[in-house]
Parts: sequence; C-alpha cells; structure tokens
Amino acid sequence: MNATRDFSGYRWNYPALRWPGDAGLAVSFVLNVEEGAELSLSAGDERNESRHEVNHEVLGAPDLCMESQFEYGARVGYWRITRLLMESGVPLTLNACARALEATPWIASDAAQQGFEVCCHGWRWESHAGMAENEERERIARSVETIHRLHGRAPVGWHTKSSASVNTRRLLVEHGGFLYDSDAYNDDLPYYVQVADRAHLVLPYAFDTNDMRFFDSFAYVRGDDFADYAIDAFECLLRESRDAPRMMSIGLHTRIIGRPGRIGGLAKLLAHIRQSRGAWCATREQIARHWLANVKPGAVS
Repeated sequence: MNATRDFSGYRWNYPALRWPGDAGLAVSFVLNVEEGAELSLSAGDERNESRHEVNHEVLGAPDLCMESQFEYGARVGYWRITRLLMESGVPLTLNACARALEATPWIASDAAQQGFEVCCHGWRWESHAGMAENEERERIARSVETIHRLHGRAPVGWHTKSSASVNTRRLLVEHGGFLYDSDAYNDDLPYYVQVADRAHLVLPYAFDTNDMRFFDSFAYVRGDDFADYAIDAFECLLRESRDAPRMMSIGLHTRIIGRPGRIGGLAKLLAHIRQSRGAWCATREQIARHWLANVKPGAVS
C-alpha cells in the first residue's frame, strides 16, 4: 500500500469557513480547452487519439475524422458555452492545455478579455503517470511560459489529464507560482498537503458532475441527464453547506456540452443555480485565494 494515501480526510471536522456573501457552497465551472492538444499523427505525435464521439483509433495514418471532431470545440463549442455562462454572470476557469492555446491563440486572447482564469492542463492532453522527472519538469516550464505569453498571465493552478506522476506536486512547488492543483478527486472541499517544506493547496475535481460522461459509457445521453445529475449533487451539497462549507466542481468540454443537442442541459443547470440561495460561483483561483486567506494549514486535523 502507498503510505502517503490519506483515507481520513476531515472526518466531519470541517473548518468554520463561509464563502463570500455568507455562502455555504462554492461552485466552480471548469471549461476544458484541449483542441489541438489531442494525440495526432498530423501534429507529430506517436499515435492518434482514439476517443471522441466514437471510440475508434486509426493506425498508421492521420485520422481526419477525429481531428474534425475535436475542431468543433474550438470553432463552435467554445463560443456557445462561454457566451451562455457570461449571460448567466458565472465566472469561469479554463482548464487549458498549453499546446491547445498555441493552436487557438484567439481563445487565450478572448479569455484575457473576458476575465477568465486559465488553469494549466499540461502541455499536451496526456497523463503524467510514469513520466521521467526531467521530462515532466520541462513540460511544466514550457506550459507556463506558453500560457503566460498567450494569455498575459501565468497560471496559478494545475490539473493533469488523468493521473499525475508521483513527482508532479513537488515539481509544481519547485517551479513556483502555483496556488493550487486539482489532481485529486477525493473530497468536496479544498485541503492542504505537505510538499517538501510547505503546505500546498489541493482543490479536488470531479468526474461525475462532468460532461465527459456523454462519452464515457454514455451515462449521459440527453442534456437533461447532465443537468438532472448535477442539480441533484448541487442540492445535496447546498443542504450540507448549512452546517459546514462545501465545494462543487462542474467539468465542461467545448466539443461535448457545446453541441446543440446538449447545451440545453447546461442552460437548465445554470437556471437552477441562479434561483438558489447560498451558493457562490467563482473561479478556482478565487476559491483558492479565499481558502488560503481564511484557513491556515493545520487548523483542522
């Protein structure tokens, strides 16, 4: 067993924290920008991505079907989703791969203009598990430089696709400038971990309140499937937040929820949140800064 795993968590001993506006629940909308960072022989990668609207991998030749499916997110989905969120007054975090922003620099410019946070989703849309330490260190530095150059601000958050490596957090702390990472799925609230000589903040993410389930085993089929599940989660966390703080992550993808047959699910969820009291919609940076300012490491055991 990995001795560093923490099965205890808060054990219902939560910090006495309220979010801004005396809210009990912080809601984080995260839009993943990955188009142009997927595996593609055309981009010089070793193979093609195999999962999009269908599960199929083309071997030994560029997959023009897969590439076109990903392009939809940048060409159409990004605009459809971000304008809906802006109309609803919801702050947004872009989970952006640096190579994706290289391919779509206008997304980085639009994000800067609209005030979206850009969290680094790695250089390429890839897992870091098993990656050599020197290679990962270079990937982090390259990603930060690229986002800073294209967006105008260096990212303060990090989120690896799939699994991080055993070195990722240490390398993020070593690089400096990161307030948090989201490489965890184990809680409904931020928490600190000890990394080298400092307390490092983790903002957990979620795979269930996430539009990827339209692709993953097709757990969601209609837009209402996504909305109804996320609303159930929202209502549960909102009830619990009367007694202790809670956080909810809602994961979106430009090429998934951005399709016309699914976007209504996001609109339904936003309408429900707007008419509810006790929730604070914020970027992940805003959540991290509020936590860092109000909950000190070791304050809760």
